[in-house]
Amino acid sequence: MERKARVLVAKAGLDGHQAGIRLVAQTLRDAGMEVIYLGHYNSVDQIVQAAVEEQVDVVGLSSLCGAHKEVVPKVAAKLREAGLADVSVVVGGVIPNKDIPLLTEAGVARVFKGGTALDEISGFIREAARRRHAVTAQTAGQKG
Repeated sequence: MERKARVLVAKAGLDGHQAGIRLVAQTLRDAGMEVIYLGHYNSVDQIVQAAVEEQVDVVGLSSLCGAHKEVVPKVAAKLREAGLADVSVVVGGVIPNKDIPLLTEAGVARVFKGGTALDEISGFIREAARRRHAVTAQTAGQKG
């Protein structure tokens, strides 16, 4: 039996706009994923701690206030420091095209711009979780 994808979704900093992230969280739940929704006003450390505790496959961050260039690279770096380099980080919201290379270099697996179809988001996240599960299973098999 295939393990469900575990996805943490959150907003960092003072970004209080929640409609989009709530819609994505509900869509992921409806698609059969386990969703940990932290809501808004989270620190980088709170997001990383929750990702570790919840053993997530994907961390989804939403940014509508322009803090993505500072917050997202910090989250990605702290996830790696916490031993979660294999957890995919995705970002959605108002992200200018010129900022996408910076986020990709920081380790973001995918940037979803406003208006991206919800099935495209859920499909990408499901596939990222499958890849992580396959690697985890292969690594466990090598240890045994």
